[in-house]
Amino acid sequence: MNILIADDHAIVREGVKQIVRSLPEVKLIEEVSDGNEAFLKICSTDYDLVILDISMPGMSGLDVLQRMKDRNINTHVLIFSFYPQEQYAIRAFKLGASGYLSKDSAYDELTTAIRKIAAGGKYVSAALAERLIFQDPGMNEKEPHESLSEREFQIMIQLSKGKSVTEIARALFLSDKTVSTYRTRIMDKMNLKTNADLTRYALRNKLIE
Repeated sequence: MNILIADDHAIVREGVKQIVRSLPEVKLIEEVSDGNEAFLKICSTDYDLVILDISMPGMSGLDVLQRMKDRNINTHVLIFSFYPQEQYAIRAFKLGASGYLSKDSAYDELTTAIRKIAAGGKYVSAALAERLIFQDPGMNEKEPHESLSEREFQIMIQLSKGKSVTEIARALFLSDKTVSTYRTRIMDKMNLKTNADLTRYALRNKLIE
């Protein structure tokens, strides 16, 4: 099994490597610390599994998933993040992830997730599965960001991090005009006025750190 670990925290990468090394079926472990490098490695190397953080320099984990989807790259991906599962897991699965695990999970759960995904399965933690199955049907009111499309959500996150329209356009291979149109649509859907409003909203809802 060939595995890539993509995380910008060296101590997290080291901890994950210790777990991965304990699996006898693992033959290759590589690591990167930013999203751009992760995507380049995924394009050039045949990995059985990528363990991918969401918040990284360059492209985020969701950006990497989007680029993989655009290029029909079917490598198995386990999102391993500090972000709450209920905020990001569904979007990650829609973009092609095979599993989502919070970094506050027990490390033996990481081993279980790796083996299940590498075998071609999907992994959802018991905690997330319980929330999805037993969610109160009377609680139909969604947060404004949940009404956004995948691309709108992607751009909303970048705007809330202080990225300019030009920076976002360059990273996503879009025109400035297209990103500006998305920004207008995002503001309308979320009933917000400024990028500062977006930042406050994203922080309040734990969408960014």
